[in-house]
Amino acid sequence: MNRKYMAEPYRIKMVEPIRETTKEERITLLKNAGYNPFSLKSDDVYIDLLTDSGTGAMSQDQWAAMMIGDEAYAGSRSFYRLESVVKNITGYEYFIPVHQGRGAEKVFLPQLVTKPGMYYISNIHFDTTRAHVELAGARALDCVVPDCYDIEHWHDFKGNMCLECLENTILEKGKDNICGVIMTITNNSAGGQPVSMENMRETKKICDKYGIKMIIDGARYAENSFFIKEREKGYQDKDIVDIARETFSYADAFLMSAKKDGLVNMGGVIAIKNDRELFDKCRTYVVPYEGFPTYGGLNGRDMDALAVGLMEALDIRYLTHRIDQVRYLGDRLHEAGVPIQYPVGGHAVFVDCKAFAPHIPYDQFPALSVTNAIYIEAGVRAVEIGSLLLGRDPDTLKNRESKMELMRLTIPRRLYTYNHLDVVADAVIHVYEHRHELKGYQFDYESKILRHFTSTFKPI
Repeated sequence: MNRKYMAEPYRIKMVEPIRETTKEERITLLKNAGYNPFSLKSDDVYIDLLTDSGTGAMSQDQWAAMMIGDEAYAGSRSFYRLESVVKNITGYEYFIPVHQGRGAEKVFLPQLVTKPGMYYISNIHFDTTRAHVELAGARALDCVVPDCYDIEHWHDFKGNMCLECLENTILEKGKDNICGVIMTITNNSAGGQPVSMENMRETKKICDKYGIKMIIDGARYAENSFFIKEREKGYQDKDIVDIARETFSYADAFLMSAKKDGLVNMGGVIAIKNDRELFDKCRTYVVPYEGFPTYGGLNGRDMDALAVGLMEALDIRYLTHRIDQVRYLGDRLHEAGVPIQYPVGGHAVFVDCKAFAPHIPYDQFPALSVTNAIYIEAGVRAVEIGSLLLGRDPDTLKNRESKMELMRLTIPRRLYTYNHLDVVADAVIHVYEHRHELKGYQFDYESKILRHFTSTFKPI
């Protein structure tokens, strides 16, 4: 039987009750949280689409693997099992575990900053990556293809690096002032949009031409591999793991928040192709920041669960259902006329809040307004990906205006059903039908770093 959307390729063995609140309760709860969804208690959220980072469900094989976790401080069996899987998938020589993606960024990114006034270039830096670039004393520049900003129209690979922009930026800033080129797959801030194999191959050629290291920020590399198989000529008959291996062949290093395509609740990866000197520098930094290099802030049982999860995330049945769930929510909103980044990406539906609430200026955070409205309407927690997240210019301290004001409806892995997504769709559609009632927000308290996490707000 042909189905438009794939049914769940698993059975549910355990359930967690979730509490429903009233609309009146949610108005008070949001006010007490400073109108910042991050500050809501999870018990006060009905459907939590804040993030897909560490929020998914683990499999029976992952839970079983945790039972054999070796908690040795140094040289644990769990480390070597995980190392074998990472090397098998990437083909890289060196591996270090860390507690999550930002741990990988904290350890790795400063190693390539050798003098003041340097730059990292990306197809788009995500929030923690941009923050760690700036904390390392460098500056973050984005070179995504212009198709990324054409919200309404289909493009197979809106996450691609703009090759012309990349090379012009290298020439303008000087190759010796470029720390590295970071290819984010899938491209989260672009709307979870994939990057083509051809684009990664051509980006690597430019990096090699100027002697610059190419780094893959690959929290969702398996989802990106699925899109390549689905959309790029010549890859339809290739296995996902082989597509992933080719992907990694076009980079010098791989940083990963394993809380996404590692299918675990905690964990991260630094993998380096063959640069022993860079590996030794990172390993030295891991000790004070994360822990001994063979545990990197993780329990042995965490590493064993990750070793299993990395392979499960490459399963085509899992990936098909994963992408179908996101597509289902996107289709419901698109058919109702709600403006979204189209086509939908791999892990979330991104609602275009600049078009949703054009009467709210960027510095009153239209995506935060829409996000708060859907929480009040149905207890659904989402997240702002726009000017609030982009933050202030580190040199001028002026608010930066994002080219896209997005609300991210992020689908945790193997957690919710299509019925849950109907609740989300109904809430967003209802708010869209009453969008002219939305108001902007201003700061009550503004955090200095990654302000969207801990700032508080008040309605205007």
